[in-house]
Amino acid sequence: MKKRILGKSGLEVSALGLGCMGMSWAYGAPGDRGEMIKLLRDAVDLGLTFFDTAEVYGPLANEELLGEGLEPVRDKVVIATKFGWKLDPNGGAWPIGLDSRPEHIKEVADVSLKRLRTDHIDIFYQHRVDPEVPIEDVAGAVADLIKAGKVGHFGLSEASASTIRRAHAVQPVTVVQSEYSLWTRDPEAEVLPTLEELGIGFVPYSPLGRGFLTGAFSAGTQFAADDFRAGNPRFTAEALQKNAALVETLKAIAGPKGATPGQLALAWLLARKPWIVPIPGTRKLSRLEENIGAADLDLNEADLAAIEAAVEGNKVEGQRYRDNELSMVNL
Repeated sequence: MKKRILGKSGLEVSALGLGCMGMSWAYGAPGDRGEMIKLLRDAVDLGLTFFDTAEVYGPLANEELLGEGLEPVRDKVVIATKFGWKLDPNGGAWPIGLDSRPEHIKEVADVSLKRLRTDHIDIFYQHRVDPEVPIEDVAGAVADLIKAGKVGHFGLSEASASTIRRAHAVQPVTVVQSEYSLWTRDPEAEVLPTLEELGIGFVPYSPLGRGFLTGAFSAGTQFAADDFRAGNPRFTAEALQKNAALVETLKAIAGPKGATPGQLALAWLLARKPWIVPIPGTRKLSRLEENIGAADLDLNEADLAAIEAAVEGNKVEGQRYRDNELSMVNL
């Protein structure tokens, strides 16, 4: 597996990481624990060194899964987790608000370390910007954790360019994570230029459009009630039908190269900048192997132009989140 450096931090990771959320949360019933632990270790054997989780995934269960799965290979991997939510004290599956108070950040770090079975968190992201807490206070709290040796690097998720600059002035930001793919290109306007200027790495989550860009779904696809996509505007039957044209065009471009549309979508991201590291998620070894194959797919100028034309010619139907969820991004 090829390696990449996240910005100017010197932090080296595999060119593709593994987003682990779906193993425990958001996409229907959790995967079988034993099978998921095996998949985590298979991923390491296949060359992946970058694993992404968060306290809210489960909640808590995904960190515990990674803690068990990666403990025997902890010295070979980079683990990223996240803080910033107020979890439901009654054990509900979804958070009840934001909480990035410095004292809460430090509490989350301590319990995340225990669940992850490690003495340090390689990357600690603010999962969503909390408008009630100055970002300077957040950066200061993470700086304290870095000085204490509990955290290696500071990250932000779904933050605006101005927020990134303010945070970076207090504690250098190593990496920013936001949704970015062939059907979600919002970061291109302001965030990516800011990251390039400041020397910050970028980690696209949902780089396969929550599975859509693999060609796995059709207008007739039914999602379970506890699957996040069941209520997502891009996964209604009407939206899936309209968006199918994009996948068909990607298949036509990928076919002659012996690739899948998902591999093409990942290779496109890798071709954007050398400091971009996508984190596709999966529960299947076959998909994991397919995704890893994208790291060796070289796209020439003609390929990239054809992909751009495909996106321009097939406008995406549906916004990426529901209205109440969109209110917590790009702050």
